[in-house]
Amino acid sequence: MDSDKTENPGAFHATRSTSAARTSDRVATGVLAAIVGVILVALVATIGYIIVSGAGKLADWHFLTAMPEQFKEGGGIGPEIFNSFYLLVLTLLISLPISLGAAVFLTQYAPEGPVTSVAKTAIETLSSLPSIVVGLFGMLVFVLNLGWGFSILSGALALTMFNIPILVRIIQQALEAVPRDQRDAALALGLTRWEACTQVLVPAAMPAIVTGVILSAGRVFGEAAALIYTAGQSAPALSWAAPITSLANPLNVMRPAETLAVHIWKINSEGVVPDLSAVSAGTAAVLMVSILAFNLIARVVGRALQRRMTAE
Repeated sequence: MDSDKTENPGAFHATRSTSAARTSDRVATGVLAAIVGVILVALVATIGYIIVSGAGKLADWHFLTAMPEQFKEGGGIGPEIFNSFYLLVLTLLISLPISLGAAVFLTQYAPEGPVTSVAKTAIETLSSLPSIVVGLFGMLVFVLNLGWGFSILSGALALTMFNIPILVRIIQQALEAVPRDQRDAALALGLTRWEACTQVLVPAAMPAIVTGVILSAGRVFGEAAALIYTAGQSAPALSWAAPITSLANPLNVMRPAETLAVHIWKINSEGVVPDLSAVSAGTAAVLMVSILAFNLIARVVGRALQRRMTAE
């Protein structure tokens, strides 16, 4: 063995280096796997605890449809569920087209220069703003200065303010991840830059775009701080028979709207609900299941859109 080391020292050192590299690779892989495992365990434990704690309320139709109560037991979260989804839809309808257009412009049309750099910096800065700051700004501008009061429209615009930067950054990264060869090939075939964007780049980036929409939708659906100061903390009884101008009409964007996340904060801060633990756990479970269901549906729709738009 010693003679082999003496006769061929290069091969011996190469073998030792290869062995050390393999050992380091195994250690690094094990550490990363352990980190992922801890994250998965924490995620499953959190979701499981929330759902198990409120499992009894998930199948309670009265709880899911009834009005909330303040001084007696048996209240529900019917208006809060509708308000949460309504605000989510309105926010996405406002922010998604703007974000998609801004991302396409920044990646395909905007020339490199100080203006583009300032725009990208502003987007990064806005995406890191605390939601409570956005809520206070929304209250000053929409609720007080514009005179809209606590309303769904004020809440949707406040949510749009910090939803747009996140969506722009994610969609921009998705478009930049598409191989440049695809765009060059489309331009070489005679397509205009706009046609290349709409028929090649956006369809190719659709899975990543849908993922970005899912992430932003989860944040919007579970937001509380910004909505406390803009959409309000009251949930009036809703009636589809009421005129559109009435505060009881579900589609009236000028009515106040308490969401699921705001309802959890409100009942725990006021403490006027006798069955506080059951209502809080049930509302949290409904919120969690709704987010999981929305994510699942969005992924299925995203794959279907990709197949349809790319003919795969």
